[in-house]
Amino acid sequence: MNYHLINMQVHGDRRGKLISLEGMKNVPFEIKRIYYMFDTLPNESRGFHAHKELEQVIIAMDGACRFILDDGEKREQVLLNRPDVGLYIGKNMWREMHDFSYGCKLVVLASEYYDEKEYIRNYDDFLNIIKDNGGGYNCKVVFISASSYDLAL
Repeated sequence: MNYHLINMQVHGDRRGKLISLEGMKNVPFEIKRIYYMFDTLPNESRGFHAHKELEQVIIAMDGACRFILDDGEKREQVLLNRPDVGLYIGKNMWREMHDFSYGCKLVVLASEYYDEKEYIRNYDDFLNIIKDNGGGYNCKVVFISASSYDLAL
């Protein structure tokens, strides 16, 4: 599976906390676009697409949401719920976002500028692309959760 969690280095003292994000350092690509999502209601889901070449790091700045990640062979779940953990999602990974908490805010760092041609928005098309590249499909769900944010640094 072409994803992993990135533990960000937190700098802080009694005044508060700070994390810097730097391309090719703690973010594994040059950052070309940053956007954020907010006000998504808990009963709404988002995503339902893959990217051909784009890479992303997603951070839950506030609240939580559950990701389903799929490489055409496996489906795994990640609960993103800490501002000091980024979810790296690589190329050709189907992603869905579910179970947003009230007030959830996600920031997304992207390796490329927006290009609609980069998206694979139909799941069957995604599976066909993966199969054409030698993959199959075998459903296995693994639950990975970032533990509660440690406020006592």
